[in-house]
Amino acid sequence: MPRGQRMRNTAHVSEGAGRLTIVGLGGSLRATSHSRAALEIALAGAEEAGAETELLDLRELALPMFDPEHESPAGPAAELVETCYAADGMLWSSPLYQGTVSGAFKNSLDWLHILGSRDPPYLHDKVVGLISAAGGMQGLQAINTMEFSARALRAWAVPYVVPIASAARAFDRDGRVHDDGIEAQLRTLGGEVVRVTTRFVADATLHRVAECERVADQVALADAPRATAT
Repeated sequence: MPRGQRMRNTAHVSEGAGRLTIVGLGGSLRATSHSRAALEIALAGAEEAGAETELLDLRELALPMFDPEHESPAGPAAELVETCYAADGMLWSSPLYQGTVSGAFKNSLDWLHILGSRDPPYLHDKVVGLISAAGGMQGLQAINTMEFSARALRAWAVPYVVPIASAARAFDRDGRVHDDGIEAQLRTLGGEVVRVTTRFVADATLHRVAECERVADQVALADAPRATAT
């Protein structure tokens, strides 16, 4: 899949069931990003499990810094927020910088703070798979940070994670993986996110539809004075 492109698959999770949407968020700002390459493989695994997928490439999005005093997103920030909120499940992937996730990745999560006023709030009951790519041997540090963030956003991180140590050895200069074991782990993670998300989506206690109806009512009320004025 070309870098920065969204991936779509029309396969169904199960016969007669609607398609799940798994959104991948991450990558670094480098043109050739190991964390983005890993994310693409995991998304391919989700496709193989029958899901529709979408990639939010942080290099392509070029998000502005989140400012809590200006919580009305526009442009790429609005795309990020609405795509993540509409997703059934997610895959996150970040490089390891100074013992934690990258600033670009953390900034993308900061933008999701504005989902706190939605019903349900934040990433309520979304399933998230976690990936990190480290230059050294401490990739699990970024995974741990992402797990705390997933919890804060009321999402569920699957126990199976993929911390890639010495990522430069696992990927070539063009970003292609040449470690069969790591590729298998990433595809397995994508499939695991689809498997668990399928169970969450089937849970009748989820109430995302309520938020859609509430927003539709707000839009209708906002448009009513304009219609009267004309």
